[in-house]
Amino acid sequence: MISNLLSSDGPALVIAPHPDDEVLGAGGTIARMTEGGRAIHVAIVTRGQPPRFDAAQIARVQAEAAAAHAHLGITESHWLDFPAAELSEHPHSALNAGLGALVRNLSPSLILAPHPGDIHLDHQLSFLSTLVASRPHQASYPATIAVYETLSETNWNAPYLTPPFTPNVFVDISATLERKLAAFQLFASQVRPAPHERSVEALRALATLRGATVHRPAAEGFVLVRSVC
Repeated sequence: MISNLLSSDGPALVIAPHPDDEVLGAGGTIARMTEGGRAIHVAIVTRGQPPRFDAAQIARVQAEAAAAHAHLGITESHWLDFPAAELSEHPHSALNAGLGALVRNLSPSLILAPHPGDIHLDHQLSFLSTLVASRPHQASYPATIAVYETLSETNWNAPYLTPPFTPNVFVDISATLERKLAAFQLFASQVRPAPHERSVEALRALATLRGATVHRPAAEGFVLVRSVC
């Protein structure tokens, strides 16, 4: 199925539990949307905090995110500043409120979120709070929600025990794959050598696989959660 994620108007919001998740999962799609003139916002849910992360690490990742987002043409990056790798120890109502306020403020027509079957609890909780923030009983709510896959998180879930990532929407990123890979390389502290999942080679291989599914040179896969027409 070829995606209709690109066909609607209005801003799009990409939820990233950690900086670089948005590029790993949807960098090519983001590039296609920005090239088409669509306003794209990225919500980075967590930020590294001492003592788990030192000040130099934190500053470096923030600078890498700024460079990657500028390369992709992202309209604005929103740091929600929840503690990285500690969302499960933080009041879930606070995360609901933080994402809820952002969704109300931006009124996105499209949200791309992490997959609920990802092995990292930060991803699972970010997904749940995204749905809470997007409930359709509000005066304005996102018409379309889809989830993306994150190499090293989505692929390590337990088959048959956690929700599998089975994409049913595909975005052709043949023309924007190199831009996605370049944006990922700007996260220099996160890039690993092949065959690690967080390598340029692995990202290219995944894009090739998803593209072959729909007879395209490269694609990103998503699972559609909701679409209101």
